[in-house]
Amino acid sequence: MAYWLVKSEPDTYSWDKFVADKQTMWDGVRNYAARNNLKAMKKGDEVLWYHSNEGLEIVGIAKVAKEHYQDPTTDDEAWVVVDLKPFKKIKKPVNLEQVKADKRLTNMALVRLGRLSVQPVTDEEWKIIMELGGMG
Repeated sequence: MAYWLVKSEPDTYSWDKFVADKQTMWDGVRNYAARNNLKAMKKGDEVLWYHSNEGLEIVGIAKVAKEHYQDPTTDDEAWVVVDLKPFKKIKKPVNLEQVKADKRLTNMALVRLGRLSVQPVTDEEWKIIMELGGMG
């Protein structure tokens, strides 16, 4: 199993809205690196849900419910989506300041590639985020 992080602006699509919807199609990705990450996702992979712009914190864990397929919001075959479903809320949201302050997370994509909307998370980074989020 691999781990990932997706970013969503809470005023556009919040964790609470996602939970209420029970599943969502992760569409609108128009960055090649983020698209390649979507293509690498496998059913059952776990995904950190990060509130960007407002909050700047990891608030939940989703799971990949359906692997990549053509993004129905565009005719351009270059773009894909995955389906995500909520799995667990993070007990203590992990904010960006905490991530940046933790020397063990210096190489995390969230720190190095701040604008990338779909990112890989290493096994070690996942363990640290779970620890910081009270999910141990």
